[in-house]
Amino acid sequence: MGHRKQRTISRRVVIEGRGLFRGAAVTMELLPAPEFHGIAFQRIDLADRTRIPAHVRFLTKQFRCTALTRLGASVEVVEHILAALAGLQVDNCLVRLDAPECPNGDGSARVFAEALLDAGIVEQTALMPRIAVQERIVVSHDDGCPAISVGPAGSGRLTVTYDLDYPGGVISRQIRTFELTPESFVRDIAFARTFVMESEVRALRAQGIGLKTTAQDLLVFDSSGAPIENRLRADDECVRHKILDCIGDLALAGAEITGIVHGRQSGHHHNHEVAREIASKSTVTRGRAA
Repeated sequence: MGHRKQRTISRRVVIEGRGLFRGAAVTMELLPAPEFHGIAFQRIDLADRTRIPAHVRFLTKQFRCTALTRLGASVEVVEHILAALAGLQVDNCLVRLDAPECPNGDGSARVFAEALLDAGIVEQTALMPRIAVQERIVVSHDDGCPAISVGPAGSGRLTVTYDLDYPGGVISRQIRTFELTPESFVRDIAFARTFVMESEVRALRAQGIGLKTTAQDLLVFDSSGAPIENRLRADDECVRHKILDCIGDLALAGAEITGIVHGRQSGHHHNHEVAREIASKSTVTRGRAA
């Protein structure tokens, strides 16, 4: 599969909402950007409107999410908007925010995907840089068992398999594989929501986290494994969301990735480590104009 052309959106689009953890009101603007701009975030509520590229170089450790920091400016919970951009192959976009946290929507990437599609996606002239994974990369759990791996793919696409299996947990084992295309992302992945156990919610609120978040803002499971005040959009919605997170986190490698990914009980920090390895060990190719 040859290199495709870069893409951006045709016009500005606005998304309003609240952050998942902090609960602050936030307005997000998605704006068209020129070729080779990539994805960048900008905090317009700060005096110094530093742009923060969506790249592993700017990752900062943050609780239960993906966060980026540059020159004192930070933006948190970027994984869902990054998944929507990568899933829909929007390569150049400036994301402006007036708060430190991206809007949560319903805990999925659907609000972002719908906004991007509403804005219209346009092809540019230059070819999209690509990272074709050439050798297997593995990031392991503390016990040495693989958490996430990525290896070469002959398809010219990114394929993600995730095995969600919490021993003794109330969420049943779920395994899914998706080859990423804009169509498969919208149809099979974008709608899948963040999930959490009711016991975890109580612990977070005791720390002052997620005080304005309700059971309609994500999936909250009770001790029997039933969603509270909500309904599943698919029987395996949880594993689909893990794949969504993986797509967003791996977008931080800095180019379109072709490879086969396999995750098992991995979290954001595992995804971040494999994205770093991909970025450091792989060669970015730019292709040739026709």
